[in-house]
Amino acid sequence: MYFRIALSYILGYVNIQIEGFYIERFINICISKGILLWNMNRKKSSILNANISISDFKKIKQICKKTRCKVKINRKKGLPFIFNKYKKRKIFVILLIIVAVLLLIASNFIWNIEITGTETIPKEEIETLVDNNGLSIGKMKKSIDTKKLINEIRLQREDIAWVGIEFKGTNAIVEIVEADKKPDIIDESDYCNIVADKDGIITEINVQNGTALVKKGDLVKKGDILVEGKMQGLYTEPIYVHATADIKAKTWYSKSEKAYFSQVISERTGKEEKKYEIKINNLQINLYKNLTKFQNYDTICERKKLSLFSNFYLPIEITKKQNFEKKEKEIVFSKEELQNKTINKLDEELLENIEEKDNIINHYENIKQEDKYLHIEVVYEVLEKLGTKEKIIL
Repeated sequence: MYFRIALSYILGYVNIQIEGFYIERFINICISKGILLWNMNRKKSSILNANISISDFKKIKQICKKTRCKVKINRKKGLPFIFNKYKKRKIFVILLIIVAVLLLIASNFIWNIEITGTETIPKEEIETLVDNNGLSIGKMKKSIDTKKLINEIRLQREDIAWVGIEFKGTNAIVEIVEADKKPDIIDESDYCNIVADKDGIITEINVQNGTALVKKGDLVKKGDILVEGKMQGLYTEPIYVHATADIKAKTWYSKSEKAYFSQVISERTGKEEKKYEIKINNLQINLYKNLTKFQNYDTICERKKLSLFSNFYLPIEITKKQNFEKKEKEIVFSKEELQNKTINKLDEELLENIEEKDNIINHYENIKQEDKYLHIEVVYEVLEKLGTKEKIIL
């Protein structure tokens, strides 16, 4: 259907008005005979506006008689009517042909690169990577070896599991599937110790294999050996083993900040200015004279590639720059305001890093007041598993 509509824009179509008491019957007969009506708009129960191709328009005369409907043409659209209108203007026709030829030539090149699938990898890194390996704006599609490009990307990036490259019109779509970062896995047959992966106080330790070097109540530092992968008998030589144990500890997450009573913040005044620039391939044209009339401002850039269709991009990019004026304002907080504001901020930052939030057993703040600021520390005490395996190199 969409192809037929698109074709009608080229071969010509008309917007018609059908009037009668049997509009539904008219539509049903058209559907049964394969006559396409689109953009249908029912004004009244007896009046229908719709688009129809020139070839189908010639077929509805008998249907109108059969359903006692009247039909009239509202508008004529499409290239045939344009050519007919401007048939005496040869220059226009010639220019139209030139434009059509240029578009045909342009369709063989890449004018936009779309990166999809990235979550942790910055898109700019992928854009640089594909550009260095031959996929860049202005390149002919036929000159790009996609298999070689995919292999090069996979070789240069270990954090990419899969790459797909597809050309649609003048658009190159690079689809990325990021690789899951797998932790180092120590084989069960390897000898290993269990070491502390953070500071804490041991609350529970149950060793299945190995020799415990700490006990309940001990304070341990990150990197300390908790369970040694070695066992010593009374009358035998020491043997190395793969240490296993269940260890729990009280650990701490803390953040601190100096919060000043007097702070200078920037806020927008409501004034803004818009500036535009056009980039045609590598040629950049600024459509403004002065950079800006504001002393302090935020800038937001919006870039848009011109396209005829969804995937038929042109080598033309328009950039809109919006400058928003800012002014600095001094705010003096009360002790209570500053304290609550800072504690809430530190709480949010800390909770983002605590995976086992249900195991939080304590939460407290340390606040020290100075002349110009408050020194605030927020601490969370959490009961969680402790220890990671570390391979023994003999």
